[in-house]
Amino acid sequence: MAYEPTPRAAPPQRHLLFAATVGAVLAVIVVVAGIALRVKDEHQLKDWTETQAIPSVNVVVPAKEAPGGSLELPGRLEAFESAPIYARVNGYLKSWRVDIGSRVKAGEMLAEIETPELDQQLNQARADLASAKADAVLAKTTAGRWQSLLDTDSVSRQDVDERTQDYVAKEARVTAAQANVDRLVATKGFARIVAPFDGVITARDTDVGALISAGGGTGPQLFSVSSVDKLRLYVRVPQEYAPLIKPDGTGTFTVPEYPGQHFTARVAGLADSVNAASGTTLVQLLVDNPGHLLLPGGFVNLHFALPVRAGALRVPASALIFDNQGLRLATVDPHNTVRFKSVAILQDLGNTVDIGSGLTESDRVIDTPPDGLVEGDHVQVIKPAAKAANHG
Repeated sequence: MAYEPTPRAAPPQRHLLFAATVGAVLAVIVVVAGIALRVKDEHQLKDWTETQAIPSVNVVVPAKEAPGGSLELPGRLEAFESAPIYARVNGYLKSWRVDIGSRVKAGEMLAEIETPELDQQLNQARADLASAKADAVLAKTTAGRWQSLLDTDSVSRQDVDERTQDYVAKEARVTAAQANVDRLVATKGFARIVAPFDGVITARDTDVGALISAGGGTGPQLFSVSSVDKLRLYVRVPQEYAPLIKPDGTGTFTVPEYPGQHFTARVAGLADSVNAASGTTLVQLLVDNPGHLLLPGGFVNLHFALPVRAGALRVPASALIFDNQGLRLATVDPHNTVRFKSVAILQDLGNTVDIGSGLTESDRVIDTPPDGLVEGDHVQVIKPAAKAANHG
């Protein structure tokens, strides 16, 4: 009898239903998780986008009672006294005794001029004086004799008066001749070229044998003498800063030939006027120059320390906004909202400015405000407020 295998029983129906249910639940969980993750990413993207749409700004707090800053100006040095020396007589240069760089004293002879024509004029004038004196002596004797004859009624009064008048005229000629001699002697004295004051020879523009013509500013100069123990410094100060520069105030300056070395100058005076072309006031300072380190005509870079302006609040110049509404500053209120304030500049120090009105010391000022910022915008401060720089 053949063996027949017993057939395997089919799985129960409930097992299949359970497996299908588990699969469906897993699928739902996966779908829900994917949707939740996507929604979360969308919310994060939205939050990030909204955050990026809010401008980020740096803010500073205005500095109060900051140093007054400084004023840097170009200037020039001039000799305390300077004189070009011209000839007062015609002739030829006989000799010179000093050259450029020589230190001279007042009255010291610099050169001598040979004056042959003037010498002849002086000789002639002296001869004319001698002749005039002789004529005056004769006229005096004649007048005396005629006066004696008048006492005896030998001559008329008219004749005596004529002789007396002739004597007076001859005396006048003597006086005129003497004056001419004195003039020529004084002119001859100019043949000696002398220093007008203590100083240094800064130019010599002549030599032995050179033809000399009497000058007075029109002819060529022979020498130039400068007093350099003390120098004058001239600088032009802008009109807005002129009231801050006071007589007897001081300034420091540097010169290119001595880098890093500072010199001091004292304000001697200010011109009581403003140059219409440049809008500046000329200021004169005095500089002691005992070692003659500084040279007349030299360029200097002058530094004035400016006084503190009462009530001024200092902010960076980069915070200023110039538009059709005038000069303004953008500030941030406690709610990080932008508020614009119209202000007035009291003093411009270059990198910083002093505000005279329109701002309080508790304001948070936006430094370098972004374009397109308008009143009421919300901003985020990217770093705590710092004090504005205390220097210009």
